[in-house]
Order: sequence, then C-alpha cells, then structure tokens
Amino acid sequence: MIKIPALTKCYAPFFITFISFLGIAMTSLPTASVAKNISARATHFSLQNGMDVVVISDHRAPVVTHMVWYRVGAADETPGKSGIAHFLEHLLFKGTKEIPSGEFSKIISRNGGQDNAFTGQDMTAYFQRVSKDRLPLVMKMEADRMVNLRLTENDVVTERKVILEERRSRVDNDPSSILSEQMFAALYVSHPYGIPVIGWEDDMKKLNLQDALGFYKHYYAPNNAILVVAGDVNVDEVRKLAEETYGKNAPNNKLAKQNRPPEPKPQAARRVVLKDPRAGQATVQRFYLAPSYLTAEPGEAEALDLLMKIVGSGTTSRIYKKMVVKEKKATSAGGWYSGSGRDSGRIGVYAVAAGETPIEDAEKLLDQVLQDVAANGVTQKELDRARNAYLAEYIYGLDSQSRLARRYGSALVTGGTIQDVEEWPEKLKKVVLGDLQRVAKKYLVEKRSVTGILLPIPKEAADQAPASSSAKKS
Repeated sequence: MIKIPALTKCYAPFFITFISFLGIAMTSLPTASVAKNISARATHFSLQNGMDVVVISDHRAPVVTHMVWYRVGAADETPGKSGIAHFLEHLLFKGTKEIPSGEFSKIISRNGGQDNAFTGQDMTAYFQRVSKDRLPLVMKMEADRMVNLRLTENDVVTERKVILEERRSRVDNDPSSILSEQMFAALYVSHPYGIPVIGWEDDMKKLNLQDALGFYKHYYAPNNAILVVAGDVNVDEVRKLAEETYGKNAPNNKLAKQNRPPEPKPQAARRVVLKDPRAGQATVQRFYLAPSYLTAEPGEAEALDLLMKIVGSGTTSRIYKKMVVKEKKATSAGGWYSGSGRDSGRIGVYAVAAGETPIEDAEKLLDQVLQDVAANGVTQKELDRARNAYLAEYIYGLDSQSRLARRYGSALVTGGTIQDVEEWPEKLKKVVLGDLQRVAKKYLVEKRSVTGILLPIPKEAADQAPASSSAKKS
C-alpha cells in the first residue's frame, strides 16, 4: 500500500481555476515595457521511457502544481465509442492495487490539497495542487494509476450512470448547449472534432469494461504523457522524483501516432435551427473554420487572436458597441478565436436578440460588423489596445503557477514547444494592421461557416411538435 505521511502541518485546501487569460485590459501599459518582463521560465527534459517533463520554478511559496497530460482526447476515439476518453477520465479515480477504489481524491484532500481532471478533443489531463512536502506522494500516486488501474464491472456501470447524468444536466437540459453541439457536428464534415467530448448518448450507453481497459492500456503510458510541475521546486529534485516514480513505468512500444481524417475544404455555408420552449431570447451564433496555432501560416494565429479581441471581446468590442450600445438590437454579443487545437481552430461570434428584435435583424447587424472589418480593417489604436491587453495578461499569468502549468502543458500536448510559449509575446508584437485585415478576408468567409439559430417557442407548440433542429446548406 502507498504510505500516507503523517500530517505535521495543517494546510488549507487550495482553490484552482484554470483559464487561458484573465481578461484584464491594460491599455495604458506600453508594449515594450511589458515585453521586457518576459523571460524563459520552463525547463524541459525526457525520461528514458519517453515521458516528457517540464519544470517551472517559483519559490515564493512552499506550494506546487502537479499535472500529467496525456496526448489523447475525444478526437482519438474509435467510431461508435464516443465519450470513452471522458469516461476513462472518470474511471481513473477508482483504484489500483495500492489505492482503494474512490480513495485517490480523499488522500489528496486529507493532505491539504485539491485535485481534478479534464478531457478535451486533443488531451486528457489530471492535476493536483499541494504543499511541496506532499509532492513525492502525489507523484507516486499518479505514476501508479498511469499503469495499474483496476476496474470492476460495478465501477463501469456506476460511473456510466454518472456520465449519462452529466450529459443530461449539461447538454440535454440546456438548449444553447444542444445548439452548439449540433453546430459542431455540422461544422466538421469529416474530422472527429464534430463529435462531442462527452459523447453521443447512444454510444455512451454501450461503453463497457473492455472499451475502457482497451483505451487505457493503449494510450496511458509514459511515452504518451507530459509531466508538468510548477512551484517551489528545482529541476534536479523533480528529475530525481520523476525517475523514482514515473521512470519505473514501461513505455508502450506499440503506441502509434493517431491518424485522424482530414477536414475537406469547405464548399458551402450551413445553418442549424433549434426551436425549444426552454430557450429565453432568440440567439444567433456562428462558427468559422480557421487554423490553430499549430496549423496556421506564420503570424496568422496571432493576427486572428488580436482580430477577435477587437471584434468580439468585452463591452469595448465592435460587435458589442454596434449591437448592444448603439443599435440596442441585442442584450449580449461578442466573439472569440479558439486556436489551441492540434488540427484546426475556430472563430465564433454570437448575439442574443433584445426584446422583440427579429433574429434576422440581429444576424444582419452581426454580418455588418464582420463585413466592415474585412473590407476596411481596424485602427492602429484598436490594435495597440488589444496587443497591450494580451501582453499584460501574459505577464500576470507569470504570477500564477497553476496558469503557467496549464500554459506550457496545453501547448506541448498538442504538438507545440516551450519556445512557442515563450516567444508568443514577441510574435504578437510583429503583427501589423494589414495582417488583421488579411485574415479577416481569408477566414470570415460564408462558406467556411455554420450559423445556428435558437428560437423560443410556446410550450404548447412544443408538446405538439417536439423540440427540433434542422440543418441545411445555403
């Protein structure tokens, strides 16, 4: 059994929130002064079994954030087994020979820490935040469940009910989530990014013990994982601990690169309409296919980030000022760029219609903002403000070990490098006005998009004709 050290001190639980950016607009902070404060923070090395290790030293408090990232997610699932990556994430909290079923998180909690996990299209990650003297325990436990997971039929049946209820509460009972799920399915014709991470309900109901163990034995191996340790540690002590724990796990020599079907060049715009009595106001959303940081041409992803900061981020964005403040046709509106995917990214925009505003009018205003940016670009003042805000957010992120751990881990697990993370501010500085207009013209194109409309309907009408969604090419 894994020995639990005696509690010699009382440690308050740690609250962890992982976000990409704080959203702090430091528009008065000069770009040059921000960039001067940015320096290399991480050290990278590999164990003999192929496991990558990243160490980010921060000695201001005797605390560490420990993360293990696996290079596997929902986009790597076998057809008909959607949801298995997320299901396995749940099952990993069951038990091993060393740790009784359901005790993993309890042990972390009794030692004053917090833990959790998450699954995405490209990765599955597990994290803990504990005091420094508990790091050896955490590493031993995580290394143990990397290769020694034990599951019973009852474990699978019980946890399958949990994930089905999770789907019902987070997706099936939320019209906006249903719409988004259907839009993703329409956006990706071939690539598995169109399949929800949580899985389709019919697939989830059939997931069994063999599915879980097969997925686990193939993908959970040190040569398919990245260890990130941030906090009050140095490289030598992490290397020693990693070799004593994870280093004992044998690699999976049969592990092959995941081959995902490519997404064909988009040929036609698509529309999805969902009518639901549970909806509040009518809403319009749109997704555009775009490259990710890993797949974009040099400078394009940075330009897209800045473009959508100007167009859709917050109450100073063009979409918000046009639709909410000036025209008063929407109660909320905005947009974003998601560029963290291994194979592609997305641009998204949305607007919630105000009062009796026809959703067609809201969509027209949204189109006007996007067309104006593509035709006329943005101003230097807007670009400077967006860039300074991002650089300030990057600097503030250096003060959070949990955000640093996520920043480096998410980059490496999708194929990026430490250099990519640390050179991002300098690359952002090189973006000029013409770059933003060029990517707007290139990617804000109708045939690259899916538009989703959410319409509230009376309950009586829904009783006669169940809530429905439809998709068509236009």
